[in-house]
Amino acid sequence: MQTRPVSGKEAAPPSLAVTSGETELGENKEKDEWEKTSFSQIINMLKLAQKAPEFKGMAVVNGEFKTIQLSDFKGKYLVLFFYPLDFTFVCPTEITAFSDRMEEFKKINCEVVACSTDSHYSHLAWINTPRKQGGLGEMKIPLLADKTLKIASDYGCLKEDEGISFRGLFIIDEKGVLRQITINDLPVGRSVDETLRLVQAFQFTDEHGEVCPVGWKPGSNTMKPDPKGSKEYFKQM
Repeated sequence: MQTRPVSGKEAAPPSLAVTSGETELGENKEKDEWEKTSFSQIINMLKLAQKAPEFKGMAVVNGEFKTIQLSDFKGKYLVLFFYPLDFTFVCPTEITAFSDRMEEFKKINCEVVACSTDSHYSHLAWINTPRKQGGLGEMKIPLLADKTLKIASDYGCLKEDEGISFRGLFIIDEKGVLRQITINDLPVGRSVDETLRLVQAFQFTDEHGEVCPVGWKPGSNTMKPDPKGSKEYFKQM
């Protein structure tokens, strides 16, 4: 993945270099091409319905340091979500919400891992800080450290100019296949309810071969993915 300068005026890569004689319009065009090039590289790395990028790193698991990797979760669904920084504001609301509802995920054979570019020492310090003081308290999910930025980069959610991750969330199935991608900008957190719903929906389609219409929840009607069979669903609308 190509990277951009951390400070100063943004420079175009050599193949998109702008000469001093070009107009402002030309400069904007070259910058747009640079943006498209960078984005296309991310898309090429992340492909739905194909193997998720491998990861391995030090995490805090049940209050102890432990190396974890994607293969540890083979045979289970995995929700891997990234957050920007420890000791911040929106992040603890998300992490504690997922942790507090971990039993619901376990009931559907799904694990959850949170990841940021902080160190595992920072993760542990945050866990040891009481929730009423902005800490996490006891955690039922691993907090994975990505100090090298490789995991966030491989998953296409690295904010390169700050060395932190956007709020990426990835659902990976029991075969290690990437089934869902969402990446939020920094100010807005994610929904545990929606994440659970999506995992359950993918599991239902895996088992039954039918597809899940808008807003599907367990127990709701599904449809057969063919012109004739789908009419049975539409008749009920």
